[in-house]
Amino acid sequence: MTLLAVTFFLLMSLGVPIAFAIGIAGFSFFATNEIMPLSIGVQQVATASQSFPLLAVPFFVLAGHMMNRTGITSRLIACSSVLVSWMSGGLAQVCIVLSTLMGGVSGSAVADAAMEARILGPSLIARGYSRGFTCATIAVGSLITATIPPSLGLILYGFVGNVSVGRLFLAGVIPGLLMMAGLMLTVWLIARRRGYKAEMTERPTMGAVWRAVADAKWALLFPLALLLAIRGGLFTPSEVGAFAVIYAAVVGFLLHRELTWASVMEALFEAVVDTGLIMLIILFSGMVGYAIIFEQAPQSIAEAMTGLTREPILVVALILVFLFIAGLFIESTVLVLLLTPIFLPIVTPLGVDPVHFGILMMTIVTLGSMTPPVGVAMYTVCSLLDCPVEEYVVESLPFIFTILVLVAVLALWPGLVLFLPNALM
Repeated sequence: MTLLAVTFFLLMSLGVPIAFAIGIAGFSFFATNEIMPLSIGVQQVATASQSFPLLAVPFFVLAGHMMNRTGITSRLIACSSVLVSWMSGGLAQVCIVLSTLMGGVSGSAVADAAMEARILGPSLIARGYSRGFTCATIAVGSLITATIPPSLGLILYGFVGNVSVGRLFLAGVIPGLLMMAGLMLTVWLIARRRGYKAEMTERPTMGAVWRAVADAKWALLFPLALLLAIRGGLFTPSEVGAFAVIYAAVVGFLLHRELTWASVMEALFEAVVDTGLIMLIILFSGMVGYAIIFEQAPQSIAEAMTGLTREPILVVALILVFLFIAGLFIESTVLVLLLTPIFLPIVTPLGVDPVHFGILMMTIVTLGSMTPPVGVAMYTVCSLLDCPVEEYVVESLPFIFTILVLVAVLALWPGLVLFLPNALM
C-alpha cells in the first residue's frame, strides 16, 4: 500500500497526467505483489467499465455542453440580474445566483467558473470591483454548481459507494441554497464595507421578475424535471441522463431555436474529450480501489480513528479535515473515486447516513478546486481575468470561511441534508 501511495504522489509531482499517474501506480502494485497476479489488475480495469450507472456521466456531460449552446446561459444571466442586482454588490450577487441556477445545467464547478469569468468577469472589473474579489466571487461561488443537481461528482460518489443517486440529488438542493445564501451575505458585507454599489436603484417589480423567470423557464425547469423523473420512477439516474440530452435538444431546436447542427457537433466533440478524460480516471481507479480493499486499508484506518474516538461526529470531523487537506493537492474526481471506498465503510457502521456523508465529502473535496496550490477553478479564473494568485488568495478567505462554517452546520444537523430525500423518497 505504501508503494502505491509513493508511486502515485511521485508521478503527480513529476507532472504526469492524473489518469496515468493512477494507472501506473495501480500496475506497480500488482506487478510487485507476490500474491496478486498482474492479470487481476487488468481485469479490474475492465470490470470498472461494466457499470450501467456510469452511462449517466457521458449523457450529463453532453447535455451540459448542449445546454450552453441553447441560449439558456444568457437567459439565466438576465434572470439573475433582475432578481438580485438591486442589492449591494449587485453584479457580484448575480454571479452567486447564476452559479446556483447553472448547477442545474452544467453540473461542473470548473465549467461554471470559466463561463462566468469570460462573461461577467470583465464587467465586474470595469465597474470598480477588485480583480481578487471578482475572481474569488466567481471561483468559490461555482462550488454551488457541484452541489445542486445534476452534479457529476455526486453521480460518481453514488457509483463508487453504491448510494442512491436520486437521494443524493435531492440531498444537494437545501445545502446548495444555503451555500447561495451564505455567499450572498458574504458579498453583501464586503460590498457595503467597500462601497460596491447596486446595479439598480430600485427593487424590481413583480412584473419584471415574472417576465425574467418566464423567459428562463426552460432552464429553471430542467433540474426540477430531473428530480421529478427520478422520484416518480420514470427513469433511473442513467436514463434520466439520456432524457437530459433530449430535453436540451428540444429546448435548443424547437423552443429557443438557437441550437444548430454545427453547435451540436461541437458539443459532441467536447463531450467526447471530457468523457474520455473522466472515464480513463474511473477505469484506472477501479484497479487502485481493488488494491486498497485487498490491503484492508479501510479496516486499518477505521481502527486508527476509532482508537482515538468512537463519537461519530468527531470521526466525520477528522475525515473532513483530511479530505480538505487532500483536496488542496489532488483533483476532486480522483479523491471521490479513491477515498470513497475507504471512508464510507468507516462512517456507515457509526450510524452516519451515506447520503449525508456524500454531500459533506463532495463539498469539501470540490473546495480544493478553489484553493492553492493546485486549484483548477482558481487558476482558470485568475488566468482569464489576469489576476495574481496572491491577491485571489487574500480575497477568497471570507468566502472559504463561509463554506467551512456551512459544512460544520451541515455536519452537526444532518436533517438539513436529509429532509428532502426522507420526505420524497
